[in-house]
Amino acid sequence: MRASVLLQSLLPHRLLSRLVLYATRCRWRPWKDFLIRRIVRAYAIDLSQAEQPDPSAYAHFNAFFTRELKRGARPAPVDPKAIACPADGRISQAGLITGGRIVQAKGQDFSVAELLADETAAAPYANGRFVTVYLSPRDYHRVHMPLAGELVETLHIPGRLFSVAPFAVDAVPRLFARNERLVCHFKGETGPFVVVLVGAMLVSGIETVWGGVEVPPYASRPQRRDWRSMNLHLGRGDEMGRFNMGSTAILLLPAGLAELVPLQSQQAVEMGAVLGHVI
Repeated sequence: MRASVLLQSLLPHRLLSRLVLYATRCRWRPWKDFLIRRIVRAYAIDLSQAEQPDPSAYAHFNAFFTRELKRGARPAPVDPKAIACPADGRISQAGLITGGRIVQAKGQDFSVAELLADETAAAPYANGRFVTVYLSPRDYHRVHMPLAGELVETLHIPGRLFSVAPFAVDAVPRLFARNERLVCHFKGETGPFVVVLVGAMLVSGIETVWGGVEVPPYASRPQRRDWRSMNLHLGRGDEMGRFNMGSTAILLLPAGLAELVPLQSQQAVEMGAVLGHVI
């Protein structure tokens, strides 16, 4: 096991993530400007598409990290049957779900049932399609709807907070099924689909447009919420949530609903890019 992965196993994941949460919401100008300047330089972040391009105008580092883009910066696909990429980032893996198992990396996989923490809910996806998008620190950190749908329920699943950077994804078995995450079930026009928002080391904050801050607090047991009575419909391309710091979004599509376009591991993508088409 790589030393960096072994170290992660020993570190207090939640404590470190809470400390980062406080540090990234500090409004003291010298501190927040220092953090913002450092990350802009380190990752060559392009602010030309940001609604607020002045990095010093943000109240704190997290406000910068979850910055809004200019209207029209990420247009939805023209084809009404197209499946839109939910986030900026890179494709970690994408393709067929075979026998209920999802490829994490070469030689690594995990089951849909583990990811969703629900055997019954996993059944429609046993031979479906999946797309895993990794958001790096340079990316736009809001997550949008890949298809139009009605929110059915969410499940907040407790877990670890391993890094989701490529080195960890390659080395940590069943990483996405072990990390703290929020599973979002939707009912689309042609069938169900799921978007899983995965927390990560130092970057475990998750918000949704319907529930506000979802993580933290961290869960001690699975927490299920039924949203059917709210009749909450979101259109394709609408914002559904955001990562307070970055992480990974996983899209699950049931068998027979869609075909994906060819997607390569580590391929750069933007929110709204066509991932496939509804059959």
